[in-house]
Order: sequence, then structure tokens, then C-alpha cells
Amino acid sequence: MPAAPSLPLSAQEFSESVRLCRPIDAARLDRVLRLDSDRAVVEVQASVTWRTLAAQLRPGDAQVGALRTTRASIGESIAWNAAGPDGRPAVTHVESLTMVTPDGQLRRINRISNPALFALAVGGQGLFGALYSVTLRLESLARAVSEAEPAETRARPETGAATRKLTLLVPPGDVDAFLGETRERCAEWRIPLESVEVRRIRQEDETFLRWAPRELVEVCFGLGAGATLGNTVRATQLRRELIDAAISRGGSFPIACTPEATRAQTQACYPQLASFLAEQQRIDPCEKMANAWSRHQRSLLAREECEVRWDR
Repeated sequence: MPAAPSLPLSAQEFSESVRLCRPIDAARLDRVLRLDSDRAVVEVQASVTWRTLAAQLRPGDAQVGALRTTRASIGESIAWNAAGPDGRPAVTHVESLTMVTPDGQLRRINRISNPALFALAVGGQGLFGALYSVTLRLESLARAVSEAEPAETRARPETGAATRKLTLLVPPGDVDAFLGETRERCAEWRIPLESVEVRRIRQEDETFLRWAPRELVEVCFGLGAGATLGNTVRATQLRRELIDAAISRGGSFPIACTPEATRAQTQACYPQLASFLAEQQRIDPCEKMANAWSRHQRSLLAREECEVRWDR
């Protein structure tokens, strides 16, 4: 039997749950709230998936159904400012956000009325409020479909071994040289390079913790994941060497999903991180919205630097 539909979660109930720190079933935020053809926008709740939205906006369109998205739900994509199928970060498609801020207020924010909070919230890892809904631009979504660029596969899995993904960002002109260096380093550390995918990432300059300040190429590696402690240590050092290699070429890494980056690497690519965390502390002094990501970043910035030597 098909699963019973979830009970809708109203904005009032959502606000009260956040205010009282009561658990929320995020799966209930799964409704398309309104389609405004005159203003060319659609408002969806945070847990709606891109595929669900696409099926409603363009039913039966096989091209839409085949699109790749970095994060499944729209809320996750906003928290990461994840790139869509055309390589543009999610902020490009956002008209406004409706969220419950740490003080318990339900607020609708956008670039005009709340520019500072808007810039912090998109790509803000959920630290500045609990997202209720997102209003998206239909024209921008249509452009993402028409200009979709599938990832280019440069290497496919060969051994079928367990892998861990590492995503890095490099300038377009450095991709081939960077991949050559990556293969050499993997061979030196005796860690198999199981897969490689590349795709274009487009610039955005609207968010505070922006990870795509210029046009870049996203390189996603599948690296062999060792089962022993020694292999895990070697794999971590390899990943840090590859991050250094990307930085040396003028590249970076997406801060949402690269926990192995060192303090020096993080500060080199995200010098605004300390200010970002200070803003989070100012807006949420009781840390109601704190999560594992924010705790990791605070701990990282507080650590003392020490020299580490590794043997291959």
C-alpha cells in the first residue's frame, strides 16, 4: 500500500515548535504552497524535492526528470547554496525566504528588505533560522533546465571498492594539469582514484559565505576508503594534499562538505568565516540553531597550529 500522506505543517505550528524547542518532523514541510503566474514565482516548503517541484511545473518532461541536483530537497540546497544543473548556485533562483529566526519570529526576507540576513541565510548551513518556505523565480528555474550541463565523467569505478567523495574547485584552465597531479599523488600514497567527474560552476556574489566567487570547475573524486586506521590516516593526508594543490592553482573547496580541510586551508579560502560565525553568535546568542557543522568550524578556528609530518 502507498504511504499515507503526511499531515501538513502550518507556519504557526512551525513557529511555535521552534520557539519552544520542540522536535519538528521536517518531512511534513512537503507542500507546494502557491504558484503565482503573474509574478512568475512559486512558493514551496523547505522539504519539497527538486524532482517533485519539476514534476508539478512540467509534468511529463523527461528532460526535467533526468536533471542532476547536488542536494535532494530545496531547503538543503538553500542551506548549502548548492549548485543546480546549470552550475549556478541556488541563490540565483531565490526570490525570498520565509523562516523562523532564533528569537522565534516568522519572517519573510529578501534582498531588498533584509539584505544582510538574506546574504547570511542562503548558504548559512541553517544557522540563522529554521526554513519554512522558499519563493523561487520561475524564469530562473526554466533557464537552469534549458542551460543544464551534465557532469563530464573523466574516470569510472574499476574495482568496485568502497570510496569517499572529495569535491574541489579549480580554475577552468587548470583542470587537466590538476587531474594529472591528482593521479600522481594518489599513486604516491597508494590510494586508488576510483572515479572523476567535472562540471562547470558559475559565479555568484550575493551570499556572505560564498564558495563560488568566480567561475570555477567542480572536480568530484571517488577516492579509495581504507578499512584500517593506517589507511584512514593516509587517506586524510592525501585529501589535504589535494586541497593544497587546488589552492595553489587559485582554486578552493566547498566548505559545506569538506571537514578534512585544515585551519590554514579554511582561512585561505574563507577569510570571512570568523565574521560569519560572529554574526551567527550575535543573532543566535543562545545557539538554538547550532549544529555539527558550526561546532566543527568553531573548533577548527580555535585550534593551535602545529607541524605535522607524514610518511608515505
